[in-house]
Amino acid sequence: MRIRLDIAYDGTNFRGWARQPGLRTVQGEIEEALERILGGDPRLVVAGRTDAGVHASGQVAHIDLDAGQIARLPRRRRDNDEADAVAALAGRLRGVLGSYADVTVRSTSVAPEGFDARFSAVWRRYSYRLADATTGYDPLDRLRTTAVRSTLDLAAMDAAAQRLIGLHDFAAYCKAREEATTIRTLLEYDWRRADDGVLVANVRADAFCHSMVRALVGACVAVGEGRIEVDDVVAIRDARMRIPETKVLAARGLVLAEVGYPADDLLAARAEQTRRRRDDE
Repeated sequence: MRIRLDIAYDGTNFRGWARQPGLRTVQGEIEEALERILGGDPRLVVAGRTDAGVHASGQVAHIDLDAGQIARLPRRRRDNDEADAVAALAGRLRGVLGSYADVTVRSTSVAPEGFDARFSAVWRRYSYRLADATTGYDPLDRLRTTAVRSTLDLAAMDAAAQRLIGLHDFAAYCKAREEATTIRTLLEYDWRRADDGVLVANVRADAFCHSMVRALVGACVAVGEGRIEVDDVVAIRDARMRIPETKVLAARGLVLAEVGYPADDLLAARAEQTRRRRDDE
């Protein structure tokens, strides 16, 4: 049985999503909780691995349970069907993870046929919170907001963001990884100022390469501060080279907000298509 888990976490005290020996990670915390409840050697497959310090409100993962683990699913009554028992697993996980934990499992459900948390996804959406000199930052939000001392030009930042949308090679805005493609389709990128005065970026793409969102944010901050022009973000992208004027901003402001999937009858085909493309890369 394949189970979908919807997950949220404050990434401040995690060394990222992926399990690493001797380090506290989101995957490690949840898998240890699953092992306590279900036994075996549970391994999660995630929609998108997040770096150290990055948060998530809409992370998605899946896990495959064997017969023994299915038998240990929490049941309120003996006549509970498996779907009810799977749904109850989220509550049991939250209990093991602890009250006011920095990671929680919002829900657990039986995954539709063909569902793969990673390969069935068609897009991921991130948000980034940035406080400038206009308002400063709220201390209550200090762990999820990056602050800059300058006053930023919101209109210029939004104009620059719009220039970057489309299918392109984003090597200039990615941390290079051997034999990994940097071609991505940026579906949305825009900036707004929230009611509390904080600037918020909305960034959606079919997938992201390493540090891509934080680099895109850094480029727009350079525009907002007047260090580069609006059209320079495109010139940088097309040159496929980083420049000192644009920086990868801190992880603290970044949140994985949502993962998009196709209709249930298209999940398997999407997963197969994505696997073939990754193999070709």
